[in-house]
Amino acid sequence: MTARINHQWQLAARPVGLIKESDYQWAEVEIPELEDGQVLVRTQYLSLDPANRGWVREGGSYMAPVDIGSVMPAGGIGTVEESRNPNFQAGDLVQGMFGWQEYLVSSGAGLNKLPQVGLPPTAFLGLFGHIGLTAYFGLLDIGQPKEGETLVVSTAAGAVGSIVGQIGKIKGCRVVGITGSEEKCRWIVDELGFDAAINYKTEDVYDALKQHCPDGIDIYFENVGGNILDAVLAQLNNFARIPLCGLISTYNATGPTPGPYNFVNLLTRRVRLQGFIVLDYMPRAQEAIADLTQWYMQGKLKFRVDVIEGLKEAPRAVNKLFEGSNQGKLVLKVSN
Repeated sequence: MTARINHQWQLAARPVGLIKESDYQWAEVEIPELEDGQVLVRTQYLSLDPANRGWVREGGSYMAPVDIGSVMPAGGIGTVEESRNPNFQAGDLVQGMFGWQEYLVSSGAGLNKLPQVGLPPTAFLGLFGHIGLTAYFGLLDIGQPKEGETLVVSTAAGAVGSIVGQIGKIKGCRVVGITGSEEKCRWIVDELGFDAAINYKTEDVYDALKQHCPDGIDIYFENVGGNILDAVLAQLNNFARIPLCGLISTYNATGPTPGPYNFVNLLTRRVRLQGFIVLDYMPRAQEAIADLTQWYMQGKLKFRVDVIEGLKEAPRAVNKLFEGSNQGKLVLKVSN
């Protein structure tokens, strides 16, 4: 019999600055025969996330750094091709941690069967996956929005930010989004219902915030850090809240990055700033899914998926996140 081959991207070097294709090795490995209890899954879609950059740093992030020579990890969705595990059957659509590869041999641990509900599989990497949970718990648990408050969202046209802003509107907030193009500004205002948008590439963010947040800022959903964070810190109201989801402007820095100059306002304005990782909220996932589903069915939530074709594109495609060229959830299509 002809050996079955699995193509993979394996980490070859710690990236310096933006990820380069040379930081990975394209490998062909033979797929072994399944043992009792194992399943073979064919990858359909992989999630590309800013966290991918932190996973390959020498010091790691909230998880140990990926070992040199190991398959690059990534959340994914795929189809069970073969099963020797009684909990799965060939044809099941499953979600879990797959990695940048065409096939996954798994014991079944960490794999979840997805429901057949008429949604595209990519929805479970976006609104109904870790993206939706991040937006939901970050804003509602930490941001604690109240009707009439002003919410500012950075990377507002990204996967998380676009959902945060819509939930903010559902909760009665005035929502101002910060993003990086006129097209994205129009999308979040005209289609998603944000009250205002700021193009940080063409506008002075501090002045624009003054204009669009005349009563100050009560909640800032933080995804970027850097100068944008500083501009927001200068205009926070007393007892403002900052859910700290990410600091994407610093992830590819090759040297120390300066801290925010307006940090003192956290003290003088008695601000609550709290970092969080969505994994902390997984035991409460169904709480979020119930609300997200209801809002989606009511037409109050929209989501967009930015699909890149082909596993070979992974090292280049992930940089769309750091260049700001993606719109909505960035995913890689590996197979049909």
